[in-house]
Amino acid sequence: MKIILYKKVFFTTLILGLIGFIIISHTNFLNYEKPLTFDKYEQITFKNFRGIEFFKKTLYGNERFAYVVTSIDYKIEDNSVTIQSLFHPSRSFVYNQNTNSKELLQHEKYHIKITELYVRKAKEKIHKLDRFDKRKIKQIIEQVGKDERAFQKEYDYNTFHSYVLSEQKKYEIVVDSLLNLLTEYKKPKINFHERY
Repeated sequence: MKIILYKKVFFTTLILGLIGFIIISHTNFLNYEKPLTFDKYEQITFKNFRGIEFFKKTLYGNERFAYVVTSIDYKIEDNSVTIQSLFHPSRSFVYNQNTNSKELLQHEKYHIKITELYVRKAKEKIHKLDRFDKRKIKQIIEQVGKDERAFQKEYDYNTFHSYVLSEQKKYEIVVDSLLNLLTEYKKPKINFHERY
């Protein structure tokens, strides 16, 4: 009877430990920092990259790497929609928070700008709708999300994760130019009742 009880306790502890490990490896709850909106962009440094990487990884053989996690957050209400780009510090990782690699930080921060660019593209498309339509708004946001992920992959591929400086600079010019063109869609909220 005691052996069965010990087995149950052991397997329960093992399962709970495994679940805890999976949760912590996805998001660092031990040193949590809530997601930051794009208006905090200039304040972001590698100190904000708080994700935990339990397994030593390399990027093309280089152990000095980082990755950033961004998302598009939205809320549809009566006659309005709020869309924001978010940077997730507790899910973003850098090999050394004290690194002074300006090029690596610049590359990672442009992922945040790319997400903001696609958020503004979504707002532009939604703003051009004839009327408030939740289904169309959701479709626009979903498609823009797919386009954003594809562009993020293209950016990493073409810049070789910041190692090809000439390509990095080209992307910086393009992204900054497009963000400037979409400045009128900087505010997170679109109100439809004000327009109709």
